[in-house]
Amino acid sequence: MRKRLSDISEGLSTPQITVLDAGGQYCHLIARKIRDLGVYADVQPSETPASQLAGRKGIIISGGPDSVYEAGSPQIDPKILSTSSAVLGICYGQQLMTHMLGGRVRKGEKGEYGFARFQTGRPHALFASLNGQLQVWMNHRDQVELAPEGFDVLGGTFTCPVAAIAHRTRPLMAVQFHPEVAHTQQGHQILANFVFGVCGCTKDWDPKDRIGPLEKQIQAIAADRNVFFFVSGGVDSTVAYTLCLRALGPERVFGIYVDTGLMREGETAYVRRLFQQLGATAFRVEEAETEFLKALEGVTDPEEKRHIIGEQFIVVQERILSTGHFLDGHWILGQGTIYPDTIESGGSAKADVIKTHHNRVAGIQKLIESGRIIEPLASFYKDEVREIGGELDIPGEFLHRHPFPGPGLAIRCLCSETVAPVTRSDPGWLLPIRSVGVKGDSRSYHSVLALEGLPEDEVATELVNRMLDINRVVGLVHARAGIAELRSSRGTLTRERLERLRQADAIVRQLSEESGFDREVWQFPVVLIPIGAGSNPDSVVLRPIHSVDGMTAQVVRMPHELLHRMTYELLSVNGVCGVFYDLTHKPPGTIEWE
Repeated sequence: MRKRLSDISEGLSTPQITVLDAGGQYCHLIARKIRDLGVYADVQPSETPASQLAGRKGIIISGGPDSVYEAGSPQIDPKILSTSSAVLGICYGQQLMTHMLGGRVRKGEKGEYGFARFQTGRPHALFASLNGQLQVWMNHRDQVELAPEGFDVLGGTFTCPVAAIAHRTRPLMAVQFHPEVAHTQQGHQILANFVFGVCGCTKDWDPKDRIGPLEKQIQAIAADRNVFFFVSGGVDSTVAYTLCLRALGPERVFGIYVDTGLMREGETAYVRRLFQQLGATAFRVEEAETEFLKALEGVTDPEEKRHIIGEQFIVVQERILSTGHFLDGHWILGQGTIYPDTIESGGSAKADVIKTHHNRVAGIQKLIESGRIIEPLASFYKDEVREIGGELDIPGEFLHRHPFPGPGLAIRCLCSETVAPVTRSDPGWLLPIRSVGVKGDSRSYHSVLALEGLPEDEVATELVNRMLDINRVVGLVHARAGIAELRSSRGTLTRERLERLRQADAIVRQLSEESGFDREVWQFPVVLIPIGAGSNPDSVVLRPIHSVDGMTAQVVRMPHELLHRMTYELLSVNGVCGVFYDLTHKPPGTIEWE
């Protein structure tokens, strides 16, 4: 059975594989992928002494946001590299192994984020049955310049010649790319080669049968207390709510949907229908648009917006609870938090904060510290949550709905304090706005490069890798003015701008559903940016992507005819000047712009 990734139950045998956490965004994903192979793996801090890892057949050093040659960067016990355990370094792990054993690591001339072509060289058990060119997923700027003595270079990419190394006689090996993410096409095989071919592990883990253990966990945490949920109608909160409903019974689980004024068109009616179908008897809608918009008035910084929304939820919660109509003071808060929410909020010891999710703001942290939070899905990824929902018989109509962020349209409505023109930056134009991204496991908040037309994805990837001051590339589909005439405006979260985005989002959803394109993508954010001209101050950005677990994402191109029709209808929305298409994978661009 599958426990929480952070838990080790009593009586469980020693893990065969341990992942040492150097602060990487994908650290726990590595452990999960090993468990999916049927082998028990755990996660420990990078500095864990070698003596505590005795008996491990394999050790994996994760990626991380730091540079190995800088003071204070994550380290491992050097003895780990001289034990009988096989060691695999991934990204930062390769650089750390190189640095500790006398090789050289340097900052590359440009970064390498997203897709890359890895050419295998010398044969090795790590690449058994895999020869020639492999599609891999990169997320780094530093790279190995010289492998340590006794190591062979197993392959490289155009940007990174030393992208895989292995010792000739000892079980030490490393790769610069990330085999644990879905977009490294043969990553599953590479990890299987390490676990079974190199380490000699045997299967001792069953990744199925999750419902029973989760229900027992909920009952143990809740004890005699009731559970109160703020539900959104999204997959995560719906599955978490349903788990608690099954574990505790409908009389002990209360749900309130807060209409923040930041939701999509028709969302409130949709959520009412959903919870009626789930059999929720204690459910109500709380109208709170005025107080949320008042709290967000004039705010432009994305992190500040997220913090305000999260804290405002706490204010609403306390107001509702103080009435005594629901929980009579004996309660804990339930949340649909999943693992990417935690890791992007800096939830791992050495992880960088990419963006603070509304369920990880200060007020929520206080509830966690006081033992008043239950998050049954906090160790799972989006694809796993959907699988659990299927086992709970949640209707597929709801279960396979595109993810929608908890802060709602607020983080898809970018704001600006200044009026400034676009500036020429060969081969495109720098838009005078910034978006959040992730480069080398670190947060970036950089400019957006706009191109005229829609070049191939490889062009966008190359530009982001080469230009340090951008983390996102968009293509201009069409605008009411020439791109050189566009400028930013002083845009905030007003009802007018939110309604403009709501209309645009409704158009995109309707056309995507009618055409079937919505079934070809994992998520389709529609973003409003304060870039326009004259009486049309805003533009719309289309962001259709494919992902498996939300940790990495790939741009999806829509058919030309659909794009043409969608653009035509979007330009009919009052105040919309242009339509852009986001050409950026994750990394370096996060799925949401804020």
